[in-house]
Amino acid sequence: PCYNEDVVKYFFRTRWDKKSTTRDKMCNISLDRIINLQNKLVPEMVDLITERYKVLRQISHDQPIGRRTLAKKLGLSERILRSHVDFLKEAGLLDFTLTGMSITEEGAVLLQELRDYVNRLQKLSSLESLLQEKLHLQKVVVLPGDADQDKVVTREIGRVAAGILLRLLADHGKHIVAVTGGTTVAAMAENTFGHEPETIVVPARGGLGDKMELQANTIATVLAGRLKTRYLQLYVPDSVSEDVLQKILEEDARVKQVVETIKSADILVHGMGQARVMAEKRGMDPKLVERLEQAGAVGEALGQYFDLKGHVVYSTDTLGLMVNDLEKIHTVMGIAGGRSKGRAILSMLRSGQDDILVTDEAAAREIIDCLQSDPNNQ
Repeated sequence: PCYNEDVVKYFFRTRWDKKSTTRDKMCNISLDRIINLQNKLVPEMVDLITERYKVLRQISHDQPIGRRTLAKKLGLSERILRSHVDFLKEAGLLDFTLTGMSITEEGAVLLQELRDYVNRLQKLSSLESLLQEKLHLQKVVVLPGDADQDKVVTREIGRVAAGILLRLLADHGKHIVAVTGGTTVAAMAENTFGHEPETIVVPARGGLGDKMELQANTIATVLAGRLKTRYLQLYVPDSVSEDVLQKILEEDARVKQVVETIKSADILVHGMGQARVMAEKRGMDPKLVERLEQAGAVGEALGQYFDLKGHVVYSTDTLGLMVNDLEKIHTVMGIAGGRSKGRAILSMLRSGQDDILVTDEAAAREIIDCLQSDPNNQ
């Protein structure tokens, strides 16, 4: 209907400039109240805004991208997608070239500003508040979608985590940032842009797996490049015997110095994985993997395997950070998404060491389901 398009155009064309009183005043009505009103008067607008937000988000990650490829990724018919992109182009949010569609500068700004609005439309802010309260976290950000089904959600988690990291570094003081490996942490590094010459970036642990681009050393290098600052490397496998680790420390002063710097980190960004998946990546003996599952291990972070109550049931030997080191770190941020990781994320969070969580709706709802099914262990 025409009146719906008019309302949507208002939301997509109004620039919420920080210097403008529009966002601050909005006729003295809170954003939540506006959303409640539109849900009552034009509920179909919620789906329209959310769908166009997803179009902008997908283009921003894959630009330049053709219409047919975009329709396939979003699961939309080409006819429906054409109406969306034609509208967004007319609104000045998209550019069309021979290589495909790209988001304009105005579109990029609006996309960032729309995130909180869409979260509220989808009632994700209530999920954030609930998780923050139940798990005693300082901050929770829940993004729309399921990283298991849509890779762009993983990249969006990384982008939001990058923004939080930059705010933590905004004082331009001396910081040591430790990062683990993994797809989501790699996405965070790729989306970080700043200038923090007083910061040192270090890997939280040694190498794991065959994919160099997802190892902590590589991610630390990428993040340092994005921050235009220094980095250190830890050229030690993630899991070796305690005797070997001790010998390395005794014979290699350089490694010892790196380990001491890692242990002095004041910010940690880490991923979280499923216990069995991470055990297999480490090449653990199948019998040990079975014992882990029998012990109730559901999640892994920093080489520690947790049961659903947050207890460590197994630890790998390492020269890097371990869970008992985290209480000395000023800010610990866990980032992961996908329904399949819900229980794994909860197991780590219940250890009580994280301050910030960035995840997606699917994982958040799985966590809530676990909490509600086991109220005595919250």
